[in-house]
Amino acid sequence: MSKKVSITLDDEILNFVDELTSDRSSFINEVLWKEKKRIFRQELEDAYTEQANDPDFQQEISVWDVTVGDGLND
Repeated sequence: MSKKVSITLDDEILNFVDELTSDRSSFINEVLWKEKKRIFRQELEDAYTEQANDPDFQQEISVWDVTVGDGLND
């Protein structure tokens, strides 16, 4: 779903956009999607780092690793 919105851009930024594309909306939408993806990936990386540095979480994982392996033949 798309919505029409009005935004205000500095003249320099608008000139820059116009130099790169004839479709302002698509260009701005693409830039914002890339930024959203970048932020998501950074948050995910931060969460993985936090888990890796959490000794309680690592202990819990090691318990589950043993449990999952119970009764399995190598």
